[in-house]
Amino acid sequence: MQIASLGSGSKGNATLVRTEKTCVLIDCGFSLPQFKKRAQKLNFDITDIRALLVTHEHSDHGSGVSRLAKQLNIPLWMTVGTAKSLGVEQYHIIDGSHEIELDDLSIRAVTVPHDAAEPVQYIFKHIPSGRKLGVLTDSGHISSFVKQAYHGVNGLLLEFNYDESMLQNGPYPQYLKKRISGKQGHLSNIQSMEMLNQLDTKSLECLIAAHISEKNNSPEIVSHLLQPYADKFQQVLACQDNGFEWISI
Repeated sequence: MQIASLGSGSKGNATLVRTEKTCVLIDCGFSLPQFKKRAQKLNFDITDIRALLVTHEHSDHGSGVSRLAKQLNIPLWMTVGTAKSLGVEQYHIIDGSHEIELDDLSIRAVTVPHDAAEPVQYIFKHIPSGRKLGVLTDSGHISSFVKQAYHGVNGLLLEFNYDESMLQNGPYPQYLKKRISGKQGHLSNIQSMEMLNQLDTKSLECLIAAHISEKNNSPEIVSHLLQPYADKFQQVLACQDNGFEWISI
């Protein structure tokens, strides 16, 4: 199982997960030309995408979903709330009540606390090997339910959105600072580190720090926080411009 990103941040998100038999895309917050341009850097055929999974309707995740799905004839999977917010009529319903299977990949939607209509994140299981990959961004806090869901994953893409001091002393207006740091906003470095410290990381082989704010955080801060885990698992920092190239889980 492999994961790659076309970009991660407030200006657009798109994440790919592939196995020997299938390939799925999580979100598309880019225009169609931008998506194709970014995909070329990853050296893969976009017509191989079997499904487009949407986490929520916010523009940095959902703005390019409909156009991409229509042009490439990709089936859409999302919650009812997300579909209504995006104005999508033809789609497959996914929620936290069951898993779906696409070839050798099992996909579980996990409900998260975020200020969207019906947001979810995803956990992928490679059926032949039983290995798991978790994707978790756009969550205002880590609930006990979320913590339990991501327990024992082999790979984890985890949001490190903001440094609390940089956010509070930064250029954003007060209402936006309140939204980001609220219970249905985004995960701070401290919150993400707390989750990491409470997870069973014995089986974790790779951690990808994602959705790092360009104004309220820095890769250097995140890298410093993760330094104590340097010998325990691979560490990757996703960026807005280039995302990250294929990583095997």
